[in-house]
Amino acid sequence: MHELSLCQAIADTAIAYAGDHPILGVYVQIGYLRQVVPDTLRFSWDIVAEGGALKGCELHIDHVPAIVECNSCGATTKLEQPVRVCASCHSRDTLLRSGDEFSVVSIDVLE
Repeated sequence: MHELSLCQAIADTAIAYAGDHPILGVYVQIGYLRQVVPDTLRFSWDIVAEGGALKGCELHIDHVPAIVECNSCGATTKLEQPVRVCASCHSRDTLLRSGDEFSVVSIDVLE
């Protein structure tokens, strides 16, 4: 269950940036290719945010689809499986445009 360690990293980042301000919400972007299970991530967040600076803090997740651009035919494909292949010409010569993200985008704090 790597989601628990991911949540701890998100929490550590939010706490570091919030300083002494109570944290109301944390907004993250997580790409499809990161293979994070959303329900497990939310469950893990509830454990990490039980007390202290994160008590009552909500985790907002923006799931980013995996999109590839084909270098052979120029088509863009939204991946349904973690296999980087063009849906139009079936080439594997693709460039990943999105789907590998894992970042804390913003935090809401009480001033």
